[in-house]
Amino acid sequence: MSTQQSLFGTLMQTSAEIFRNAVNASFILFKVMVPIIIAVKLLNEFDLVRYLALPLEPFMGLVGLPGEMGLVWATSIVVNIYSGIIVYVAMLPTIEPLSVAQISVLSAMILVAHSLPVECKIAQRCGVSLSSQVIFRMGSAMMLGIILHLVYSGFGLLQDPSTVMWQPEQTSPDLLHWAIGQARNLLYIFIIILGLMVFMRLLDALRITEWINNLLTPFLRFMGISRNAATITVLGLTMGITYGGGLIIHEVQSGRVSQRDVFASLTLMGLSHALIEDTLLMMLLGAHSSATLWARLIFSLVFVAVFMRIFDSYRKRRGLDAPATPVTIPAEPDN
Repeated sequence: MSTQQSLFGTLMQTSAEIFRNAVNASFILFKVMVPIIIAVKLLNEFDLVRYLALPLEPFMGLVGLPGEMGLVWATSIVVNIYSGIIVYVAMLPTIEPLSVAQISVLSAMILVAHSLPVECKIAQRCGVSLSSQVIFRMGSAMMLGIILHLVYSGFGLLQDPSTVMWQPEQTSPDLLHWAIGQARNLLYIFIIILGLMVFMRLLDALRITEWINNLLTPFLRFMGISRNAATITVLGLTMGITYGGGLIIHEVQSGRVSQRDVFASLTLMGLSHALIEDTLLMMLLGAHSSATLWARLIFSLVFVAVFMRIFDSYRKRRGLDAPATPVTIPAEPDN
């Protein structure tokens, strides 16, 4: 009986610890997200996003897209993928249909650079420069778009008109409904963070985390990421930065991940995350998986591997090599 009581006590103590960690990580995450969500809502309400799209319109020609697609991309960058899709669908009656190649290029660019105010602020909360993440993601999106455009147009691939197979429902403009919807989303994020933490604890108890780290160590070494960041990197690639953000922050707080690994891991996640969900979503717009999944993933892996080698070489030449140090997260986000 005493053994059963001891096991029950241990289980309750572990459960309480996991719950506290989930609350703490979610609270940090929500302090980042809520002000940005409100700011983005104000941008939408005053129709200011279209002005942010003006600088992007000239660049659309470089990737073989009409200038109007700058508004679609800008909306995705500032708000999220779903809002960008709504803008694109609303434009369909007034524009010439995009080819499969064109919507694939646009989709790949959106998947690399979207929801930047929220996702880059989460990266900053983990100790990574916000401006560097914005530059990497915007620059990489343009670079990937140009490469895909040159390949598709050069070889005459995917030139048939695209077909939209799904149109998202328009959300109610009512402020109360918007607030309820955002509160529901935050609750879902907390539940997902809690579930991920339970899942991570089970993986640790069953020594599966160690097995995953050993399995991925050679691959991550090539990427310039140590084995300590293996699990959060895999979760970020599959779950996404917003949903996995709480877990990432928790792992960084634990001190098990160095500053260099956090930078490399979050850069990789930024360029390529939510691989399954987002890929399927853009395919419903008529995009091809060669761009939304394979090109995006390969480009991200190569980009991070090359950049980290350049970064390490630069530090070595400057005599800046030092033992990997844990990340220290400030009490409040940097201004």
